[in-house]
Amino acid sequence: MEFRPHDYQRHCISRILETKKIGLFLDMGLGKTVTTLTAIRELKYNRFQVRKVLVIAPKKVAEGTWTREKDKWDHTRMLRVSPVLGSLAKRIRALNTPADIYVINRENVTWLVDYYRNDWPFDMVVVDESSSFKSHKAKRFKSLACVSEKIDRMVELTGTPSPNGLDDLWAQVFLLDGGERLERRYTWFREKYFQPDKRGADGTVYSYEAKPGTERNILERISDICVSMKAEDYLELPDLVYHRISVELDAKSAKAYRELERNMVLELPEEGEITAASAAALSNKLLQLANGALYDGDRNVHQVHDCKIEAFLELVESLKGRPVLVFYNYQHDRERILAALIGKGLRVRELRTPADEDDWNSRQIDILLAHPASSAYGLNLQQGGNHVVWFGLTWNYELYTQANKRLHRQGQEEKVIIHHLVCEGTRDEDVMEALERKEDVQNQVMESLKARIRRIRDGA
Repeated sequence: MEFRPHDYQRHCISRILETKKIGLFLDMGLGKTVTTLTAIRELKYNRFQVRKVLVIAPKKVAEGTWTREKDKWDHTRMLRVSPVLGSLAKRIRALNTPADIYVINRENVTWLVDYYRNDWPFDMVVVDESSSFKSHKAKRFKSLACVSEKIDRMVELTGTPSPNGLDDLWAQVFLLDGGERLERRYTWFREKYFQPDKRGADGTVYSYEAKPGTERNILERISDICVSMKAEDYLELPDLVYHRISVELDAKSAKAYRELERNMVLELPEEGEITAASAAALSNKLLQLANGALYDGDRNVHQVHDCKIEAFLELVESLKGRPVLVFYNYQHDRERILAALIGKGLRVRELRTPADEDDWNSRQIDILLAHPASSAYGLNLQQGGNHVVWFGLTWNYELYTQANKRLHRQGQEEKVIIHHLVCEGTRDEDVMEALERKEDVQNQVMESLKARIRRIRDGA
């Protein structure tokens, strides 16, 4: 296929060629991969400015997206891609295979840096979904930072550079400029741009908030090495419609939910702050039960109800054979969905390999099951259907939006409908409210939990 770049893509290609280390913060569907591949081809074969390129990507993307994308276009088909995946032996063999681009999953970055030690061979690095390097405490960030001086060119790609707040930008920008624009240390950056927000009784600071004018100041500081574009400014995509399906728990299940919630709340200490760990544990249990089953301490599954399963089957039936991409949160959800679909005459598949992606896009799959954490990034699923079902909801707004964009992206020709199965009177409602607000989700987790705790204790 002939590549005819949009004006914004020409601009991004030029910026990659002109700026040795750059962040392309482009919205989902704007063609980050082909834009980068075009620049790589130019740098390697026309300008002779790079020798070996490393692409760091989420696992699913590393497995097939870059290879499939370069094969799609006439001008990039010549590029040789070597996926550095699998066992230790396979990874080493892939690294020793002559290629232009080596693609590795982000979990193996630390291994790769240790493997080469002082003999780092990649003069250009592309970090696909750089927001996964947002934590300055993560090993993958520290490892890549250790070899940053040996990297002549770097391109960071993401549609959500700061999913949880502006402080997510520091680590990503540090990899580009070594701290020149946003301070050399994270603590200095935080002190300059943020101020204490929530404190404990002993004065411990639990969270920080941006000082007035922080967003404008930060964006001005990084504007010369970062390009930011929103899809709605450059693409005419079909409408995105959100559909909330209320699920009523039967009397027995509703009673079981209220009892579990009450018992877990009453086990929390009366005094002191609710910890993130206790909040997560309580939320997870309640979300599991809303979905219909629970893990016990030994990871055994206890099925409680089929209310959400029944609502899901009714939805699938109402779609009259239209393909559906289904996101689940827990493994017992996946198992119960698969069991419920047996005998329905539907072609059901789990999204595991690049072949599953291809079969979905060629309309050979009716129901495609996926976990948002493993399929939210980079996958192009827009040709396979236009219906998304969230069987189990996620607090993670970044994963939520990225997962939805697997269908709502360039090339989609139909209105995309996002269906949410929401159990009324449960934690599902709190998650849905947080996602609709598009705000600090972690803060919403705690605040909504505290509201439920107060209500339960007042009625205890």
